[in-house]
Amino acid sequence: MNRKSKVELVSLWKSADCVCFDVDSTVCVNEAIDDLAEYAGVGSQVQELTLKAMGGNMTFKQALQMRLSIIRPSKNIIDGFNRSDKCQLTPKIKDLINTLHDRNIPVYLVSGGFRVFINPVAELLNIKTERVFANTIKFDHNDEYENFDESELTCESGGKGKVIQLLKDTHGYNRVVMIGDGWTDFESCPPADGFIGFGGNAVREKVKSNSEWFVHDFQELIDVLIN
Repeated sequence: MNRKSKVELVSLWKSADCVCFDVDSTVCVNEAIDDLAEYAGVGSQVQELTLKAMGGNMTFKQALQMRLSIIRPSKNIIDGFNRSDKCQLTPKIKDLINTLHDRNIPVYLVSGGFRVFINPVAELLNIKTERVFANTIKFDHNDEYENFDESELTCESGGKGKVIQLLKDTHGYNRVVMIGDGWTDFESCPPADGFIGFGGNAVREKVKSNSEWFVHDFQELIDVLIN
């Protein structure tokens, strides 16, 4: 990774031609899949698997497959969850995205989570669904859980980087900034041109210690843009 200094990152941020955000624990306060598992009554099992996955004992796709196999979220479960557990947006995220939109900067949501939870978030933030890259749950003819779409780039380890490369190849962006709390976000740079770590909801020490620019409040990013 060709690491930029804090000064270089600030300059890149002010001149970015595309900004990508992680969703869970970044745009939103919560981790949707863990909350869904709690709602379905299998929270402790999924949490244990999450810890194993974070320890590098399995690929992202394997962890995703195993979590969903435990939860087995039918359309009925997901609809109930969405009604009972509205996503809590991180403070100032709407202001930040509005500021970017006012400057005609394209904003994308790039997540290892699921469209059924992220598309409503995108709507709240006035982000078009075609600018959402996430995973898709598949259901059978009875609306029971069947599997997930393995063709989505975000279901693979390194998927966020693949999405960013696709955006650069498709739209010609050359100053892409990725913002997120997790290691998968950090690893997407490159091909992202810069990474800003976010710790307002959860601080991942590995991310914090490796980030040249790490913020706890989105107001800091707004202030840099408007001053």
